[in-house]
Amino acid sequence: MADKGLHKKRKAANKKGHRQKRTQNVKRANARKRKHLRRKHKKNGLQLHFPKEKLKLAAQNPKEITRWTVEIVVVCLLAVILVLSFGQRVSIAGDAMSPALKNGDVLLINRLVYNSRKPERGEIIAFKPGGNENAHYTIKRVVGLPGETVQIKNGQVYINGEILVKNIYCYEITTPGVAEKPIELGENEYFVLGDNHESSDDSRMADVGNVHREDIYGKVWFVANFGPDFGFVDKHTVK
Repeated sequence: MADKGLHKKRKAANKKGHRQKRTQNVKRANARKRKHLRRKHKKNGLQLHFPKEKLKLAAQNPKEITRWTVEIVVVCLLAVILVLSFGQRVSIAGDAMSPALKNGDVLLINRLVYNSRKPERGEIIAFKPGGNENAHYTIKRVVGLPGETVQIKNGQVYINGEILVKNIYCYEITTPGVAEKPIELGENEYFVLGDNHESSDDSRMADVGNVHREDIYGKVWFVANFGPDFGFVDKHTVK
């Protein structure tokens, strides 16, 4: 019985030895294969790194880690800048801009466009009346430009003495307000109107008045709420 038990132990030890030897042979073969591939790629002017070696190399290379960190930070900053520049959301309250825009519409504001050019007639802008930082953003359409003379009479808008018939909604304005008399716009002043004249507080009202360039937050460029009006605001601009 003792001999039989000893025989089993020797047999198990031999199997274990064979497994270890086989594992060592596989490792040596893989090492030879990697060495051969390195020589081959080095001869061709290429470098080859295997996954574990690549991670180890990166961990030992502070410059590589720094480069990755900088790239991640730059991507995050670009994303933030894009959101702040083109994705600022403003919701419209009331129907002062109907039919182009409706109560509850969620609008996206382009804050960069007016850094390279001036607001143009017919564009819809977001601004804070009188530069009041605590006020809600007001959405109106640009009608009068700097240096022009604006007047509303006989239900029509006159620019420099001529009736304006393009780029605005103009349907028998019954309340000319302060624009009943000619208003001369300053170098950086704009005259704005709501498309729905009867329900709009705009430059005709003394408490709103002319809009100064520095008070303009940006151009309304996109209706973000889903529905029939979803899309670019330019399609709502009057020609």
